[in-house]
Amino acid sequence: MKISKYLGWRVRLGLLLVVLAGILYFVNFILFHDPHELEFYLSIDTAFLPIEVLFVVLVIESAISTREKSILLEKLNMVIGTFFSELGTELMSKITKFDIDTEKIRQSLIITDDWTEKDFKSAASTIKEFDYSLEIGDDQQSIEFLQDLKEFLKERRDFLLRLLENPNLLEHETFTDLLRAVFHVIEELEKRKDLTKLPLTDYMHLNGDVERVYGLLISEWIMYMEHLMNNYPYLFSLAMRVNPFDPHAKVEID
Repeated sequence: MKISKYLGWRVRLGLLLVVLAGILYFVNFILFHDPHELEFYLSIDTAFLPIEVLFVVLVIESAISTREKSILLEKLNMVIGTFFSELGTELMSKITKFDIDTEKIRQSLIITDDWTEKDFKSAASTIKEFDYSLEIGDDQQSIEFLQDLKEFLKERRDFLLRLLENPNLLEHETFTDLLRAVFHVIEELEKRKDLTKLPLTDYMHLNGDVERVYGLLISEWIMYMEHLMNNYPYLFSLAMRVNPFDPHAKVEID
């Protein structure tokens, strides 16, 4: 069995280049018969070798790093897209019904296909500064909402757990924070066996937990919508047609 099979392509390439360099220097010597000049240029080349290696390493490393980041970002956006398809968009729609100040931010969240980077930045800034005020209390409508939310999230718990197992999420802090907040709501709801007989203070506590999810959810959704608009127009078209903040949104295209 040939020894080349035991060597990686990098080793073989390195040996080939060293041999080629030796041949070229030998040809130079044969043609010009000047060993002193050959030694001089050989010493000059050797002296600059560390700088050349440094330059090549920096350039290649930068190119590889940029490529890896691009691939990682694409994988993360695929995960985030799956999240919104499976539960994110519907979860926003459910929570929005208890946002008494929805009208104050609605216009900032009705995203259209003529939006620019400036529009997305403006929407993100509006959401960041917005003080969410949900109205989840001890009334029948709120209790039914919490019961529905409990079942909705419980059914998707395994899906959320698989998302958390994705090591790439460690590179996306804001989305990880959103998943933690969602899991916290799941745990809070599951620990309460009977959601119909809680003290008002406990309903207020749950209200705060849902508000946390709501704020993180909208912020992440805006960034994801911008990504779709810039990279996947056909997915962006569907996302606009199921926008939970647009009262006129519908899937069917007239």
